[in-house]
Amino acid sequence: MKEEQSLTKKIREAFAETSQRNTRPRRIIAERLIELARSGAHFTVDDLWQTLRQEEPRLGRATVYRSVEMLVNMGILDRVEFADGTHHYRVCGGGGHHHHLTCTQCHRVVEVDVCLPKEQIDFIGKQANFAIEGHSLTLFGRCGKCRG
Repeated sequence: MKEEQSLTKKIREAFAETSQRNTRPRRIIAERLIELARSGAHFTVDDLWQTLRQEEPRLGRATVYRSVEMLVNMGILDRVEFADGTHHYRVCGGGGHHHHLTCTQCHRVVEVDVCLPKEQIDFIGKQANFAIEGHSLTLFGRCGKCRG
């Protein structure tokens, strides 16, 4: 329950920090993202936009895209890549550094607390003459339900 309240607070504060005005479209977007955070569901921006348009028909697609990108940049939303090249977004509860497993069949998403050791990332950067600024680890497979 406390984690849920924290996510709700983060989402509301993110919109307050970056928006000069607390407009109805921004409130609607924030409320829907809070619902998605509670359920643990992932979504595409287009699906989010279509759902929100049922409540606010004049809501622009660009407003939704900008809001999602802002929340990704602030670390509140994660962009989850799938094996087919598509991506979805989700509000992740852990708040810490993590990666995702995605099912190639049903698109189930699971957070995993696994990462390459820092030494290995540093070695890769040195070997390629790169100053590594960040990374993402993408793991694909079929979940137990889809294998059964």
